[in-house]
Amino acid sequence: MVLYRGGRVYTPASPTATAMLVDAGRIVWLGADDEAPADAPAAGTVVDLAGDLVTPAFVDAHVHATNTGVALTGLNLAATRSAGDVLDALAAHSAGLPADAIVLGHGWDESTWPDQRLPDAAELDRAAGGRMAYLSQASVHSALCSAALLAADPSAVDAPGYDPSGWLRRQAHHVVRAIALSSIRPPQRREFQLAALRGAAAQGIAAVHECAGPGTSDEADFTALLALAGAGNGLPEAYGYWGELMAAAKAKELGAVGAGGDLYADGALGSRTAHLRSPYLDSPDETCGHGYIDAEQVAEHVVDCVRTGMQAGFHAIGDRAITAVLDGYAAAARTVGLDRLRAGRHRIEHVEIVDKALIGRLVEFGIVASMQPAFDRLWGGTGQMYAQRLGPERALEANPMGAMHGVGVALAFGSDAPVTPLDPWGTVRAAMWHFNPAYRMGVRAAFAAHTRGGWRAAHRDGEGGLAPGAPATFAIWSTPDATGTLPALEPGDPLPTCRATVLRGVTIFERT
Repeated sequence: MVLYRGGRVYTPASPTATAMLVDAGRIVWLGADDEAPADAPAAGTVVDLAGDLVTPAFVDAHVHATNTGVALTGLNLAATRSAGDVLDALAAHSAGLPADAIVLGHGWDESTWPDQRLPDAAELDRAAGGRMAYLSQASVHSALCSAALLAADPSAVDAPGYDPSGWLRRQAHHVVRAIALSSIRPPQRREFQLAALRGAAAQGIAAVHECAGPGTSDEADFTALLALAGAGNGLPEAYGYWGELMAAAKAKELGAVGAGGDLYADGALGSRTAHLRSPYLDSPDETCGHGYIDAEQVAEHVVDCVRTGMQAGFHAIGDRAITAVLDGYAAAARTVGLDRLRAGRHRIEHVEIVDKALIGRLVEFGIVASMQPAFDRLWGGTGQMYAQRLGPERALEANPMGAMHGVGVALAFGSDAPVTPLDPWGTVRAAMWHFNPAYRMGVRAAFAAHTRGGWRAAHRDGEGGLAPGAPATFAIWSTPDATGTLPALEPGDPLPTCRATVLRGVTIFERT
């Protein structure tokens, strides 16, 4: 039994609560310090909150744990601002590696560079000292590859998306990505996954949704993470989504909660492979991007999921891809019935370019929109990557989470780490301060999408709140806000600092 007292507890069950009693992994009481059960201090531990704020812990509804660990512990290129920066970072990192190592790096984003020229395969080869080098773009839907890596599998040359410059997309990217990820051996993979899960816990995240599948990771990586995660190992829980078409039974056997996640209907805006109705403005070669599955395939997969008792889901960013997915859901509804379809609470990941008609269809089919508000913070508005790719007007229409929330779309927020950092309060603030004021959300709604929304998206409806009888899953925050409500999160305000994260009564992070 643990009594937490002397703080500020964010709970509608007891709005003025300053104390909380936890026993056997559940909350048993909430209230004022002086109203705590008389036997509570004597029965267990007393934790002085020292005025800190207690809230439900966050859920990150879309992560890639191993790749996040690579970015956290290895060659992170997010701060590079030129081709020269990339080459310098690659050379410095490679110098300490064995001659036969495959160099893994992540995070470059040429849309932020004054000169957007990319290093070519030969330059990468020299910087890596002749090693195979795989440097994923921020979206992870394309990569820069050294000449040695391009030569490692001749099939890449004939695959869609191949370019001799070394910037590979589409299927060619999947070929070289598989080679790169094969260099990660089980002990190293474990360290990467531990780094990601511990990093999540340090941000007040108690659960993550691992989005995996062919082309993203492999079965061994997926099952290893599910076995590693959880309070029993002092780590956040992981709910797995395996994105392979017509493989609902396989997903269930692997331990997944859904046959979706990274089941690709298209690519990404950063790599100009998201499937759009209107062309990209900055690349005549890419026109409208690329769709990878059609409505008929979507329908067959969804019906398979419904009949197998699994949640379906798809990665869809562009409006043409989202249309194909929703057309597939509509066809599935005609087969299994609308009510049965809605009961599955199926998902679409990202949902970036949508109009009112598409939003209405999300509501009709009861679809959960798993979204990443940091995309707007990093790439939205009139002067960043979306504007380069789409033009300012279309850029301001992207990621309309506030409009979606306003008409009843179920939202679950996440980071898509390593695409954006594990940063839940930053994510909440990004939703509150969308570049387009019409799409902004209030702090309570945005916070709920990143807590209760994540649990509901994984069909765990009784979690994500602080109330007697609920699981004791919460985070303790040092914040300048002196009230028991959520922080204001005004632009420029310091974000809350996580003091501790507790999952079902087990402390999985404590700041020392």
